[in-house]
Amino acid sequence: MAIREHPGQGTVVVCDYSEGFVEPEMVKRRPALVLCPRIRARAGLCTVVALSTTPPEQTMPYHCEIELPFALPPPFDSKTVWIKGDMVNAVGFHRIDLFRLGKDAAGKRRYLMTPVGGEILLQARRCILHGLGLSMLTKELK
Repeated sequence: MAIREHPGQGTVVVCDYSEGFVEPEMVKRRPALVLCPRIRARAGLCTVVALSTTPPEQTMPYHCEIELPFALPPPFDSKTVWIKGDMVNAVGFHRIDLFRLGKDAAGKRRYLMTPVGGEILLQARRCILHGLGLSMLTKELK
């Protein structure tokens, strides 16, 4: 089920790249990190960077291994993920879903909406700048 509202900056979501993308682009569901807060002029869009539970074959400056403050639920089952800074996308809400955590005692659905925090967002920005060929700007990040 797709989201209806923009997730908070730093939220880890599930992004479905299976439709409308062609290899060598991503063509599956995978975790992604929400990079920006809601931008009024871009209703229905969200900027994300892809995450992977598998290390890259060759680590590049646009990759970064991070430890999430929580474990991802199945099928990803991991607390450690890799930022794929070369894979940034503005995607429609129809591609995004929140991770489901089951139901609470009252039977209400629970979702993973805990933001990752400032340090991980800073690491993501560094990776993205490298992935865009703008590594000279990383020294400006604080």
